[in-house]
Amino acid sequence: MRPDTPADHTTEAERLLRTAAQYPEDHEPLFLQAAAHLELAGDRARATTLYDELLGSPATTVENPHLVKALKAANLWEYGHEAEARAIIDGIRASAPLDASAWEIAAETLEGHDELEPAHDFFSTALTLLLTPGEEVPYATQSLLIGRHRVRRLLGVGHDAWDELADTLHTAAVPLDELHDPKRLWSLGSSDPGELQAEITRLRAELGTYRTALSRPFPVAVLHWPEDELRELLTAYPELNQEYAGHEDHLARLEAALRDLHTTGTPNLGIVTGTVPSYEAFAASEAASPSDPDLLPQYATTLAARGRAVPWPPARSAACWCGSGRAYRECHGGA
Repeated sequence: MRPDTPADHTTEAERLLRTAAQYPEDHEPLFLQAAAHLELAGDRARATTLYDELLGSPATTVENPHLVKALKAANLWEYGHEAEARAIIDGIRASAPLDASAWEIAAETLEGHDELEPAHDFFSTALTLLLTPGEEVPYATQSLLIGRHRVRRLLGVGHDAWDELADTLHTAAVPLDELHDPKRLWSLGSSDPGELQAEITRLRAELGTYRTALSRPFPVAVLHWPEDELRELLTAYPELNQEYAGHEDHLARLEAALRDLHTTGTPNLGIVTGTVPSYEAFAASEAASPSDPDLLPQYATTLAARGRAVPWPPARSAACWCGSGRAYRECHGGA
């Protein structure tokens, strides 16, 4: 049952914080989920404390500090700390992170407070940084195109090449131009059955878009073992040798599996990276043996649900997912 009341959200936040103490390797995503529930509970000051703890604790290695900062800025602005929120957003822009989610949250924060021109500029700056002409648009970056399209409709400006690309990527039955029509809310006050039915259709399409967005933290994910971790895993649990012929074969199989899923139209693909201590802790929590191969996909799904998945494919100019240090196009993306 999903949390529904402020008390429910507070209870869920406390549960997530207890889980974070139990699984320190998942400290960051669990803290972010807990902070989100505290915001929904109305306890925005405590949510800010969690963001600050992530950013300021020397014992915590934050994988995506810009995302944390963007979430903190959005939260601060909602309870009266506009100047501090603006300063954080300006800092995100100056840092030019390569993570789409930080740009999206910062831009939507500006948009949500009727700062349409700055929001448009933020979306455009992010896309200039993250999109490479001629390459496939990464899944995480698609929402930046959609958000920019929405802001441009609110501003009343004409379509450009990025708006056309957003139209192409949009798969809902209602076109983006209708979905983002600034006048559509007025139709709710209409007595014309045709206008009301059209608005219901648009709202259903918008709800479908939001549901798709909410699925992003839980992608279809495959399990990647770094070379040292795979060696340690197979030494400790030789029964798993039947699952892995060698590290290079493991990497090749992962890329092939992801490409097959992509070819069949499966959206929101990701890669989670395993470690032996984390896997052993998961096995213990499931009262199962780490040598059981059926546990591996469950472990991957659990890591993905905790926000540990890295979207695939990366941009061809970005670092390869395998950790080689080479660009994806020169490594596994070159096939």
